[in-house]
Amino acid sequence: MNKVPIQETLYTPKSRILNPLRLFREMYGDLFASRELAWRLLVRNIRGQYRRSFLGITWAIVPPALTAAGLTFANNTGVLNIGETDIHYPAYVMLGTVLWQNFLEALNCPQIAINTSRPLLAQVKFPHEAIILTQLGQILFNLTIKLAFVIVLFILFRVSVSWTIILSPIAIINLIILGTAIGLLLVPATNLIQDVSRAMEVITLAWFFLTPVAYPTPDNPILNFIVKLNPVTPLLVTARELITTGVLSQPFSFTLVSLIALIGLILGWLIYRLAMPYLIERIS
Repeated sequence: MNKVPIQETLYTPKSRILNPLRLFREMYGDLFASRELAWRLLVRNIRGQYRRSFLGITWAIVPPALTAAGLTFANNTGVLNIGETDIHYPAYVMLGTVLWQNFLEALNCPQIAINTSRPLLAQVKFPHEAIILTQLGQILFNLTIKLAFVIVLFILFRVSVSWTIILSPIAIINLIILGTAIGLLLVPATNLIQDVSRAMEVITLAWFFLTPVAYPTPDNPILNFIVKLNPVTPLLVTARELITTGVLSQPFSFTLVSLIALIGLILGWLIYRLAMPYLIERIS
């Protein structure tokens, strides 16, 4: 009796792309399956981060508070000429700094997730979405602490808020989506080429000054054009306006960038998914 040869199918990134429906089913299945592991890792990371710290969770406030204090001092002493802001400048710059650092943490989220999970990735097979969800959970936890400090400043300076503050989470979440999307798209480059990570440090520093974190959108036509080319600008400005004035200055740009960020997140997730086997092989 002749034996029927067993045909083996080798699944490679190329073959997986050729079957996108199956690939996306796997992606969403693993995302759903990674919830419990992500929660356990999040609790462990938060406990480990603040367990031996004297100041505890207040360390989450220190970086934005120092940045805001330095910019406020520069503005009050005339080193910087910020001009008029909608609310008292210390509260204005603190809110802007918190929103910017929220974006920056999301941008660095995938790389930090991989770096902190290298032993786990090399030894245990699990949905790789879990480490991203864990890091995003930590970002939201830290954001809650920072926003609590912003609320204290608003109370001290008697800053009134608009009813549209209830809509501000939409803009804040879109900031996180944009940062995470860019971070996921850069995962292969940042892990395979060290210069990319170092270059991103320089780029994000320049990016900070091109974002209206510490100043209103400039009136100068050239500067206004440059600042508005920045995809972070409409998201950050809209989040701040929803919290304070309730009057949106860039609704179209906000909608457009939000849509691009969502598409970028899906594309970045796909690239992350396909790149992880190769990255894990290098880690191992």
